[in-house]
Amino acid sequence: MHISELETPALVIDLDIMDRNLARVANYAREHNLRLRPHTKTHKIPALGRRQLDLGAVGLTVAKTTEAEVMLDAAPEDLLIAYPVLGQAKLERLRRIARKTRVTIALDSLEAARPLSDLGVDLGVLVEVDLGLGRTGAAPTDVPSLVQEIVALPHLDWEGLAFYPGHIKGLTGEDEAKSAKLRRDLHDLLNTLTALRLVPRIVSGGSTPLLFHSHTFAGVNEIRPGTYIFNDLNTAAMGACSLEDCAATILATVVSRREGHMIIDGGSKTFSSDRLATGGAGFGLLPAFPGAVFHKMNEEHGYVDIHECQNAPAVGERVQVLPNHICVAVNLHEQVYGIRGGEVVETWTVAGRGKLQ
Repeated sequence: MHISELETPALVIDLDIMDRNLARVANYAREHNLRLRPHTKTHKIPALGRRQLDLGAVGLTVAKTTEAEVMLDAAPEDLLIAYPVLGQAKLERLRRIARKTRVTIALDSLEAARPLSDLGVDLGVLVEVDLGLGRTGAAPTDVPSLVQEIVALPHLDWEGLAFYPGHIKGLTGEDEAKSAKLRRDLHDLLNTLTALRLVPRIVSGGSTPLLFHSHTFAGVNEIRPGTYIFNDLNTAAMGACSLEDCAATILATVVSRREGHMIIDGGSKTFSSDRLATGGAGFGLLPAFPGAVFHKMNEEHGYVDIHECQNAPAVGERVQVLPNHICVAVNLHEQVYGIRGGEVVETWTVAGRGKLQ
């Protein structure tokens, strides 16, 4: 099937670009002796998780236990659930998962650790530390005592630390100061733990924006990037990739047009409603139509301002839109189409779609 035969809106992946992204990160991790445990939140597809494992990833990362169930189909030897597991139903699900593969949990409290210990199955634990994002994560000063308490619990194997530097988008200006503070705080924490004879086997960090700087953070030996497999407009806007590294676009049809304005057949149920982290208007870029601004959405309608677009498409023509945030966009689609040379050569069901528990 040719891409022109796909019903719209459709999420399409340029497989040549995706393969290049996967190989580049796998090679980077090998070159710098970093464990690669990619986050599957972006693609949510076991076949792509398997592809990452075949390229050298030591395991896969998920956020929720239902995502972990889905990623068992990728046959990973290791699954990291990078989110505290709380609640009886989730704990029972975790018990079943842990009987099928090795599971590690990232957590930041004793309240989250005790129920895991009571499950009676062996689990790895990474203590999550907040190094500036202000989301989950224990304060660095609280980590040593938390680690000591977890080490004393049965069935839990403390493996090390995890952090997510999502507050840092690059290594220039204000972000450089944030990076310097993160380095100092991590250095001090590792020294404190070492003095207590609590040496972490794993220090797991990384994000797609900082991916290729991961080796500059002393002590980090594992990375968990997710978006890199496809990249998106946000990743490019932050300077972490070029537009040529963006593999995922959404194919849409122009369904209405008048002077200076057109509507495409995808809105908030098709695209992420996220704005660019770097600022600026729009919900995506139309690369083939410079000057077009995708500025507004209803559920099924995408509003595109074409006042400054000299060759705007006519009603019935198709456009490809590079979304701001691909992780959320994938979660809105039931299927994803892999394209090579204009031909649809792979079709995947988004098996992790809506897996929120």
